[in-house]
Amino acid sequence: MWLLRAVFAATLIWTLPGAAKAGLRLCNQSYDVLNVAIGVPQSQQTITRGWWRVAPNQCANLVRDRLQSRLYYVFAADVFGNEVLSGSIPLCVAPRRFEIDSQQDCLLRGFLDARFIEVDTQEQTNWTIFVTPRPE
Repeated sequence: MWLLRAVFAATLIWTLPGAAKAGLRLCNQSYDVLNVAIGVPQSQQTITRGWWRVAPNQCANLVRDRLQSRLYYVFAADVFGNEVLSGSIPLCVAPRRFEIDSQQDCLLRGFLDARFIEVDTQEQTNWTIFVTPRPE
């Protein structure tokens, strides 16, 4: 399975003052169009939302408000279904635009199971994730 890998030192940085005021942004520096989903912690549960389509050299605002949580979860696949950002956190997704508020029994409830990466925003209110091509 072809995966794009990003080095954490260059991948996850907080948004600098004067940059866009998005709470959580994903910038696609790869060569592929990405389909992106996010997991947002709320109260006792995590809500998953998707899909954002992010073209090469474009960014998407996944959370528009100031970040309220330290941890967020992100999953991305290219338009062929190859996982680009894939981690170890199992959360529910759906084939079309979705918002899912319970993460138990994804398959039994008709959803798909995806493995999200955990993004530690270090309690910053703005954060940007950069997806870069895998080194050849």
